[in-house]
Amino acid sequence: MSVLVLLLAVGAACCLGFGFVLQQQAAQRAPLGDFLSPRLLLDLMRMPRWLGGIGLMVVGMALGAVALGQGEISFVEPLLATNLLFALALSRRSSRQPLGRQGWAGLALLAGGVTAFIVAGEPRGGTAVADPLRPWLIIGAMVGLALLLTAYARRTRLCSAPMLLALAAGLLYGVQDALTRVSGERFSAGGFAELLTGWQPYAVLLLGVTGLLLVQSAFETASLRASLPALTAAQPLAGIICGVGFLGDRLRTDTGALAWEAAGLAAVVTGIVLLGMHPAMPKGAAVPGEAALQRA
Repeated sequence: MSVLVLLLAVGAACCLGFGFVLQQQAAQRAPLGDFLSPRLLLDLMRMPRWLGGIGLMVVGMALGAVALGQGEISFVEPLLATNLLFALALSRRSSRQPLGRQGWAGLALLAGGVTAFIVAGEPRGGTAVADPLRPWLIIGAMVGLALLLTAYARRTRLCSAPMLLALAAGLLYGVQDALTRVSGERFSAGGFAELLTGWQPYAVLLLGVTGLLLVQSAFETASLRASLPALTAAQPLAGIICGVGFLGDRLRTDTGALAWEAAGLAAVVTGIVLLGMHPAMPKGAAVPGEAALQRA
C-alpha cells in the first residue's frame, strides 16, 4: 500500500466532493428544457459557481489519474468513493445540520467498508489479460447497461430518473478510470506518440463528456441525495470489475478474504445510501415536475 497513492486518492475525493456540490447548486437553476441536451452544458458554462465546481472536478480527476497510474484500480476506486464524505461536509456547513446517528453510521460504514475491502483484498498489480475480447465484453456490458438506464430515465421522467442517470454516469466513469490507467501506461511506455495512436484516450474524453452530461441532468432535476449516492456507489464497482476483469488487478480469493471483501463493499454501498439520505445533503427539487413548478 503506497502512502502517496493514498494521499492522491483522498485528495481527489475531496476535490470531487466539493466540486459536485457546487455543480448541483448551479445545475438546479438551469432551464428544465435542457434535460439530457448538450445545451445544458452550454448554459451551465455561463455560471461561475458551476465553472468553479468543474475546476475542482478536473483537479480531482487529475489527482485520481495520477493515483491510478501509481496504484491498482481496486485500491484507488474505494478511496475515491469517499468523495461523498467531503460533499456532506460542505453541504453540512451551509445547512448547519448535525450529523446525528444516521450521519455517523454512514460515515462509519463507508470508512470501515473501504478499510475492510482494502485490508482483506490486498489489491496488487498483475499482468493484463491477453484475451483481446474480454476488455471489449466488459466495457460493452458497462456501456450497454448505462445506455439502457439512460433510455429508461429519458422515457419515464419519473422521480427515479436522477438516480438512474447517476447510476449510468457512475458506470461510465468507472470504465473511464480503467481506460485512464491504460492511457497512462501507454504514455509511460512511449510518450505522446504511443498515447495518441491508441483509442483509449479518445474513449476517455468521450466517456467523460457523456458522463458529465448525465450527471448535470441528474443534478438539474433533483437533489444531491437523489443522485450522488448512486453515482458514488456505481463508479468504484465498475472500476473494480474492469480492474480485476481485464487490467490484471489481483485480490485475495480465499474464503475468508472474499467474505470480508463482499462485506466491505456492502458496507460502502450502505454507508453511501445513508449519507446520501442525510438531512445535511441539500434537498433541491424532489422530482422534475416539482422543479418545473418552482421555476415557473
